[in-house]
Amino acid sequence: MATAARIYPFMPGGAAEGTKLVSGAVVLSDLTDKPRFGLKGGGSAAWLAAQGVPLPTVNRIGEHRGMRVLRLGNEDILLLAEGTGETLAQIKTAWLAAATSKGYSSWREEGWAWMRLSGPRLAEAMSGLCALDLRPKKFGADDLAQTRVGHIEAVTFRSPTGFDILFDITASAYFARAVAAVAGHTDQHHA
Repeated sequence: MATAARIYPFMPGGAAEGTKLVSGAVVLSDLTDKPRFGLKGGGSAAWLAAQGVPLPTVNRIGEHRGMRVLRLGNEDILLLAEGTGETLAQIKTAWLAAATSKGYSSWREEGWAWMRLSGPRLAEAMSGLCALDLRPKKFGADDLAQTRVGHIEAVTFRSPTGFDILFDITASAYFARAVAAVAGHTDQHHA
């Protein structure tokens, strides 16, 4: 049985098709097609904990069987499964079948874009995109920030190669252009 593939903004036929993702000194990668699942509302945290998912404190990141566990609020948790889609699928299947108090889906897989910024000029680019001090001594590997990045409301955190940024999917092209502008400005200052 074939299933329909989702079309994401930068894919052929997507709303941001043709928008260039910068590469070079600053690299913008699109991870929007990677598996993720968000739960919100009463019972979300208790249900995930009952499944054996260790929950970090609010605005921190934990790990469960290769997934990143982002705690955006007491009852607002996002699971990111960049390379562990099977684990996430098991949790999602159990959640769908559960009859107990379990919160509700926050539709993060449909409503949020997931981008990664990396490259040798990453620190300069992020300082131009975000007002927070994101240097490693101030913003650790298990910290997350709910702030503005590239002039849009976003969640950002460190990834192994840079920063991951999650935001409203409708702002994908705008965000790519904002990153390109900052990357171009960064390149001009180091030419």
